[in-house]
Amino acid sequence: MNFDHTEEQRLLANSVQQFLGKDYTFEARKEIIESRDGYSDQVWATFAEMGLLGLPFPSDVGGFDGSAVDLMPVMEAIGDGLIVEPYIASVGLGGQFIARGGSEAQKKSILPALIEGKCKLAFAQTEREARYDLAHVACRAQKSDNGYTLDGEKYVVLHAPCADTFIVSARTAGNTTDTHGISLFVVNRHAPGVMLKPYRTLDNLRAADVSFSATVVPADSLIGTAGEALPLIEEVVDYATALLCAEAVGAIKFANDSTLEYLKTRKQFGVPIGSFQALQHRMVDMTIIHEQAKSMACLACVKVDSAEADERRRVISAAKIHIADSCRKVSQEAVQLHGGMGMTEELKVSHTFRRLTMIAQTFGDADHHLERFAACG
Repeated sequence: MNFDHTEEQRLLANSVQQFLGKDYTFEARKEIIESRDGYSDQVWATFAEMGLLGLPFPSDVGGFDGSAVDLMPVMEAIGDGLIVEPYIASVGLGGQFIARGGSEAQKKSILPALIEGKCKLAFAQTEREARYDLAHVACRAQKSDNGYTLDGEKYVVLHAPCADTFIVSARTAGNTTDTHGISLFVVNRHAPGVMLKPYRTLDNLRAADVSFSATVVPADSLIGTAGEALPLIEEVVDYATALLCAEAVGAIKFANDSTLEYLKTRKQFGVPIGSFQALQHRMVDMTIIHEQAKSMACLACVKVDSAEADERRRVISAAKIHIADSCRKVSQEAVQLHGGMGMTEELKVSHTFRRLTMIAQTFGDADHHLERFAACG
């Protein structure tokens, strides 16, 4: 497998890195985090101007027909810069549901607005006691003359506070854990009966618990066929997981680079601590982990676009297991090698530690994916 990026991918990655280096510094990020919304409209508009929001979508709606592999350098840059804007939530999740399963009307009304930066999406899926089980859906959608009426609660909906539109999983038939009977709906964030309890996550992203109380949505808000949404949910979540793996690679690289720089400059007994052989060995281990993680993320991005469902699940789970382990090892080593400074708010490496910790849990931790990998045979 060729792990080198193409010329177009490198140029795009360079453009993103230049923007982040100039306009999305660590200090600028702090200001965004502390703002009321927790994200920047200006940054989101810049992403749209650079074509990042349209990269994986079809050209007939204004996109660039890009693959998950094309998104890898972008996600690595996002991981390096610790971007808090809703890129995966909108482009890797919400937009993918519309592009892969939506009607022509839904595609024409939502995707161009997303690509132009005028619409942000969030996926409302997780429920109490569901853990990582995508089939665990208790939220109900009752068919009526006016369309569907939604009732239920969703928890830890990432980027819900800034989303204009939710993609909501709700059960139109069956019991809570049945694999059949799950449907997907497009729901306006400001629809009657939609209530949010917003908060900030450990890694400074914004999330919310979302409740739906007699929320009426029109019949054309249904994505695909009623009761048959689970395969699409699994497909899109696997896609987003592959992108998350690529983001982790960028964050790991930053942790390694900043740690290496610290070892070169921090002195003890009159010499840089990087001259101590024991610390050199640990730094080498971190470098190897980064290269292995990059290889697994690349494999995940290749397979998520091309493999059949069974192989896709197996590869994505294998990648997530490895990435979760890499996130844990590198984040802890980076903080330990920085000493007490590694835990301070003023140092970016501590924020990278938090982000890597959250990435390891998002879309399934190592234990969950070990079980799924074993089930694939």
